[in-house]
Amino acid sequence: MPKLKTPPKRRPGRPRLADHEAKGKIVPVRFTSSEIEHIAASAHKANQSVSQWIRSTLNAVMGG
Repeated sequence: MPKLKTPPKRRPGRPRLADHEAKGKIVPVRFTSSEIEHIAASAHKANQSVSQWIRSTLNAVMGG
């Protein structure tokens, strides 16, 4: 009886984004506990993730 080929193993995690879809650079930033609480609350009120809220707030301040 011939052996059945098993499909190749998939790597865990999210598939890579295409270059034009990737956001770009990651900038590590540290916040205090109270800052994180305020940021998370503001993001929740705006119905956004913390990353989306930080990005949109910076864009608004920078005029972008």
